[in-house]
Amino acid sequence: MPYTWMPGKPKKKDKTHVNLMAPVNNILPNITPLLSGCNRPLKMSFEDQLNILVYFHLEEHRSGRHLLQVLKEEYFARQYIAPEDGIEKSSFFEDIGSRGLEQMMEMFGKLYLRAAKHLPKGHAELGNLVLIDGSLIDAVLSMYWADYRKGSKKAKVHIGFDLNRGIPKKIFLSDGKEAERPFVERILAPGETGVMD
Repeated sequence: MPYTWMPGKPKKKDKTHVNLMAPVNNILPNITPLLSGCNRPLKMSFEDQLNILVYFHLEEHRSGRHLLQVLKEEYFARQYIAPEDGIEKSSFFEDIGSRGLEQMMEMFGKLYLRAAKHLPKGHAELGNLVLIDGSLIDAVLSMYWADYRKGSKKAKVHIGFDLNRGIPKKIFLSDGKEAERPFVERILAPGETGVMD
């Protein structure tokens, strides 16, 4: 029997979900506010987007449409993941399409700093080691900025990986043609040693 959900009803706390999202929720008040890119207000806050994206990847949904169906039909998703008043398909894809890359990168940087304080530093005798690498990511044809070659769109992610702590430290996105070299000085801080192929 399906659960009945009433929009606007205060959400109860789920301990597991609260614990998973606690580091993010502690940082959220210090993140640059997400603003609409057009004259329509956003139907999802940045917090809603983070909850939805984490849930999407943890549950391995097949598509955005599948996720929307789950957000409407499954009790846990309605109660803890979906925006308080729910979300319609057109609003969901519009808001996700203009999601805050600036806010995502800001959140990532703050989470790294917090995690780095708590993780032991391995191989300290070798100094601060940062692995630097770039990888191509398939993009859809409508991603015009991700120009790679005729008939193919690819983005490139440039990663600085903190080898001493075993976690990613810095991430930059570019189009697929972008060279790796310009990102080395943006990834490395003074006193760090870059490890590259």
